[in-house]
Amino acid sequence: MSVNFMIHCFRLKGFNIVLDVHTGGVHIVDDITYEVLENISLPLDDDCKKEVIEKLKSKYTTDELEECFDEIVELYNDGILFSEDDYEKFADYAVSSPVKAMCLHIAHDCNLRCKYCFASTGDFGEGRKLMDLDTGKAAIDFLLEKSGDRKNLELDFFGGEPLMNFDVVKEIVKYARSKEKEFGKTFRFTITTNGLLLSDDKIDFINKEMSNVVLSIDGRKEVNDRMRVRVDGSGSYDSIIDKYKALVSKRDKSKDYYVRGTYTKYNLDFSNDVIHLYECGFDQVSVEPVMGNEKESYAITEDDMDKICEEYDILVDKLSEIKEKGGFCNFFHFMLDLNQGPCAIKRLRGCGSGNEYVAVTPDGDIYPCHQFVGIEKFKMGNLHDKTFNMNIKNMFAKTHIYAKDDCKDCWAKFYCSGGCNANNYLYEGDILKAHKLSCKIQRKRLECAILMNIKKELEKQL
Repeated sequence: MSVNFMIHCFRLKGFNIVLDVHTGGVHIVDDITYEVLENISLPLDDDCKKEVIEKLKSKYTTDELEECFDEIVELYNDGILFSEDDYEKFADYAVSSPVKAMCLHIAHDCNLRCKYCFASTGDFGEGRKLMDLDTGKAAIDFLLEKSGDRKNLELDFFGGEPLMNFDVVKEIVKYARSKEKEFGKTFRFTITTNGLLLSDDKIDFINKEMSNVVLSIDGRKEVNDRMRVRVDGSGSYDSIIDKYKALVSKRDKSKDYYVRGTYTKYNLDFSNDVIHLYECGFDQVSVEPVMGNEKESYAITEDDMDKICEEYDILVDKLSEIKEKGGFCNFFHFMLDLNQGPCAIKRLRGCGSGNEYVAVTPDGDIYPCHQFVGIEKFKMGNLHDKTFNMNIKNMFAKTHIYAKDDCKDCWAKFYCSGGCNANNYLYEGDILKAHKLSCKIQRKRLECAILMNIKKELEKQL
């Protein structure tokens, strides 16, 4: 096992921030401490001290540098900075686990033709079709069987557009609820919708049965309607915005929701989309980058990173201003718990795709997640012929950060948990190779999230 000592230093909005990677400790430091840490290397011996003094003597006195260095050594000895990696030893425990979550493709059809759609405008390249009730029931039975001693089960109704098959959604929910007491399980349902077919009765059912609902909209009308178009090419914004407002206004505060947008090369000023959605009355917002082939005109590329980083900084300011005025907007990608992160195994392998989490198509085919659907080499089995490839499941169980060379020495590894396996495969050709562009965006978001947490803690102290 390798011994790894890591810190990450960054400056943002006037703060000098130091993250001790393996403890998760975050420290605000003065300029001299920040610059010494930037120029330090292990071991923290006399040679290291001399090198630091030589590099910084034109800016600080020798006495100041020696005192700062000695304080850092104390923090190191106390396990506060440059702490040892205690997580790698848990990698051997990242083994096959019960299946506890499912993405149920209730519809491989859609009434939109979003230009960036990863699912081939809804049919995943497999032809337009809807899931029948027998397949839906078989999916519930599969989840009950494979969930072992897991009591709480997650099921996301996905598409295409799930509302195109809503009667079957309702029957599957009814069937699952009928099994809860018998199996000692509790189902938590989510539905993801583009909103076009929302009606009062659908809203009532969703708000009653769905613990979470994801409402797809890209932000400002002109942004949304450029990419999220109907079959006839017309925009969708005017048809959905009031329906989303109605759903959220009726929704119990104990249940989750968020409006989910995307940004492409066309709206790199996406902070304006976040604020637009907030001003429409939505306080739970996600706006995420679209990953696509660089040949596509809308695709984000490395050349866009400076603007993307700048925009996340702008978003920090805008969200802070909302809070200062007494408002609240929870931006999904700035959500970060610096005090109590996920368990060790969760930090090592993230979402659990292909292991704890699977996707099921209308034909009953099983895949590691929705983004792998249609890629034959990742087909894990089929509900109707009772097949389930444990070799693929075991392979995904081992796709933890210590199996990914790019992740081992990355400061963000315990927050992104190795990134998206599907993106890794689609854009790097290997689930064990981190998608470089996604990583850069993730690291920037994490820095902003850390800053937002720091500001929150400082406000508590006032």
